[in-house]
Amino acid sequence: MEQAKGFRGTKNSSYKRAKEQVWKGGVYAYVGRKQRKRDFRSLWIQRINAGAREHGLSYSQLVHGLKLAEIDLDRKILADLAATEPTAFAAVVSQARNALNGDPVQKRVENDRPGRQPVEQSAQEDESDSPQRDTEVDATEAAERKAEELDVDLAKVEGSGSGGRVLVDDVEEASGEINATDAARRKAEETEVDLATVEGTGANERIIVEDVEDAAKEEGEKAG
Repeated sequence: MEQAKGFRGTKNSSYKRAKEQVWKGGVYAYVGRKQRKRDFRSLWIQRINAGAREHGLSYSQLVHGLKLAEIDLDRKILADLAATEPTAFAAVVSQARNALNGDPVQKRVENDRPGRQPVEQSAQEDESDSPQRDTEVDATEAAERKAEELDVDLAKVEGSGSGGRVLVDDVEEASGEINATDAARRKAEETEVDLATVEGTGANERIIVEDVEDAAKEEGEKAG
């Protein structure tokens, strides 16, 4: 009855009516929260995609590049940067493009003392503070992890990045694994599309969600 005191008519005085209305209100609130979450997610993706297109990248390419660059920003933050901080968003896109091309990712190192200016350092300059890595093969950290995961010898992988740098895509290709984004793989499972028959249009011919959707549409037209 306490939860129903703001309802009209007998819904705030009759226990039976109040109980029914409180239960229905909870159901509607749950459905509304789920719908609102979907609406915001769609809005964030649209804003990110629009911002990425201005810099020559698609949404899927930007997300993949951020993953390679190990930049962990959620859609809400990226959408806010794209809408209100175009300069900062451009810097994030630049980092993603560098990762896609296999170039060193620039890292911003900030000093805790007030008045100190941030200093830009490359990933190569930070190697002295990290465990010693294999110096014979020039590969990104993400490519090294992927090589360990797929049990691939980096020395036998031909790099397609800047200066012959080995990228994640190169490791996946060497292992025989289909070069596709995680989102594209999920979409292929949903639409029952064979990724082996899909031609990738992403960076380094990587299969993206749009390629899977186009393939599913073509299959539907043929079946029809």
